[in-house]
Amino acid sequence: SRSTACTGSSLLQPVSEITNLPLDQVNFVACQLCALLSAFWFRLFLHPSRTSPVIRHLVATLLGLYFALFCFGWYALHFLLQSGLTYGIMIITGVEHMHKPMMVITQKITSLAFEIHDGMARKEESLTPGQKMLAIRRMPSLLEYFSYNCNFMGILAGPTSSYNDYIAFIEGDPCRHRNQGGDRKSSGRLRKSEPSPNTEVVRKVASSFFCLLVFLSVCKVFPVEQNIDDDFIANTPFYAQVVYLYLSMLTTRPKYYFVWTLADAINNAAGFGFNGYDSDGSPRWDLISNLRILNIELATSFKVFLDNWNIQTAHWLKRVCYERCPYHPTAATFILSAMWHGAYPGYYLTFLTGIVITLAARAVRHNVRPHFLKSPTLKRVYDVITWAATQIAICYTVVPFVLLSVGPSIKFYRSWYFGLHIGCVLLALALPVKPRHLRLKEEQKTLLQE
Repeated sequence: SRSTACTGSSLLQPVSEITNLPLDQVNFVACQLCALLSAFWFRLFLHPSRTSPVIRHLVATLLGLYFALFCFGWYALHFLLQSGLTYGIMIITGVEHMHKPMMVITQKITSLAFEIHDGMARKEESLTPGQKMLAIRRMPSLLEYFSYNCNFMGILAGPTSSYNDYIAFIEGDPCRHRNQGGDRKSSGRLRKSEPSPNTEVVRKVASSFFCLLVFLSVCKVFPVEQNIDDDFIANTPFYAQVVYLYLSMLTTRPKYYFVWTLADAINNAAGFGFNGYDSDGSPRWDLISNLRILNIELATSFKVFLDNWNIQTAHWLKRVCYERCPYHPTAATFILSAMWHGAYPGYYLTFLTGIVITLAARAVRHNVRPHFLKSPTLKRVYDVITWAATQIAICYTVVPFVLLSVGPSIKFYRSWYFGLHIGCVLLALALPVKPRHLRLKEEQKTLLQE
């Protein structure tokens, strides 16, 4: 293909002109579709039962680098340089300190550094059950490291995964480290008859392109920028502004649904993502899924929304920051998330607002929710109210994330008189919430009783 140093291949320029879409977006979708086809080939013809892990690592890495080169041109060397540099840092600094210089690089690199640190530098009794399961007990080879970071299934759109999950997939024994002392029945069933992901892949591909169609149909109908238009603010009743805010942010989400669902399908097509079986014996292919659309749209709390949005990033933030930060873990996690997203001020406004709303939502849930659990009717009323509050709170929070700049973002918040900020601060201060360590003790006690 013809390529330039900056924009990647220009082979699909005619397609870009016909569809009136930017060339980089056309290249991205084309590469993801090629990755989907390659994933089927990878699973069927390079199956672990007939191909060595070295060959699977090598092919996954080379295909990934080719797709990156097609999309980004010679800027794709960034993947090699970043991975090579950080691998060198890991070797030089040693297992006791390797996790410290990598906090602001990438999810996979920082996850790997912490998992090696857990497995080779910390005492077993100091690890949580999750850390024990994901701990890495030997230093990865350079090929394994490049394969994990640059494989063709995830190099363009992820999702991230743990190193142990990826190596187990490459070596043909998924979930092996997750079944130690656990669901051995599922593990044995997998070895007898490996489940096919085809049905799940078809469903996810169909869902992703439906989301793309929805996005292309409505993305220009409700532009987010209308929320800060002077005439709109001056002449539109506040209730209508609230409705428009919800619709404008609702129509931005399908593009993320498209990208993440297609990425999940690509990994599943290669055989990566198997997560055991449901109680009815159906195979689950959600090990590295990045979102649950219905749970997002029907979320009745800020936490439920965040738990189902960009799931693998949330897992990463929890593992490398929230579980390890001794002071103010919620604030530290939101700040790290903002740093990881980039340098735009809007990101920091979003995540700082998210801290306040999270604390307020937690306070309301602990103090108000128990009063609505006395009857099914009250519970339904509570769910409706909290659904509406959650959706508006999310929209209010992420406007700066879309607008990016400080000026427009502050203009939007000023048009709302910073109402949610003020209300959430008052709620967080007025309603008592038990400290985190006491909540964890209560949760563990409840689990033991169950």
